[in-house]
Amino acid sequence: MEFILSAASSNASSSYDIKSADLALVALLLKTADLNTLAQDLKSQLSETPDFFDQEPVVIDLAGLPEEDKNQTIDFQRLLSLLRSHGMLPIALRAGTPAHMQAGKAAGLIDASFARILKSPVPAPAPIVKAPAKPSTPPSAPETASLGALVLDKPLRSGQQVYAKGRDLVVLAMVNPGAEVIADGNIHVYAALRGKAIAGARGNAHAMIFAQVMEPELISIAGVYRTSENALPANIWGQAAQVSLKPGPEGEKLVVQPLKP
Repeated sequence: MEFILSAASSNASSSYDIKSADLALVALLLKTADLNTLAQDLKSQLSETPDFFDQEPVVIDLAGLPEEDKNQTIDFQRLLSLLRSHGMLPIALRAGTPAHMQAGKAAGLIDASFARILKSPVPAPAPIVKAPAKPSTPPSAPETASLGALVLDKPLRSGQQVYAKGRDLVVLAMVNPGAEVIADGNIHVYAALRGKAIAGARGNAHAMIFAQVMEPELISIAGVYRTSENALPANIWGQAAQVSLKPGPEGEKLVVQPLKP
């Protein structure tokens, strides 16, 4: 629902309008109050992908702090500086103690106690496989959006991860067990998908996953996921299939359907 609050004016035009807005946020779930440890981990994980957080607005979530850390003082000014140094824009705080919330407010963070956090985290970057400079796309590949899809033509081995930020991902070779393909948009695998596929990584519930051979370890769309422990039906496993996110009486769920020839 949208509301509009216009500046009072006797003229037909106004100097401003105030409207409701919908902004996608990333939640940073802190698991320690030790900022030295956090700084080391961020540096280690983001050193190869310094642009992973490209001025992304962030909610700092303290729900994951262990009991022994919940009563510790957090230097929020230092924490904000640390996150900004890695391209994040911390704007809000949730799930902290009253003392944490007060200190966060003093540091300029807003109270996001009622923010809804997705079930599955946005994957942090691992070693990234770069796409070839001029990939060749087969006639069956989809039309790209304005940014253009990221296209890979080599198999992904265990431990490798590819992230298509702000666009679709097209993979023309096998995604082996232990490998991850991640996209803010759709994921198309024109081969066997045997690793993890995470589409709509930043909350796009309309994203989809397509695979010529659907045998994933994990599939996820907008934070809703399904692992290999919940086996796919026999008419889906090993076949060409698509995955989408559908609303239901108990909330959103993944729907996996065979791709008809």
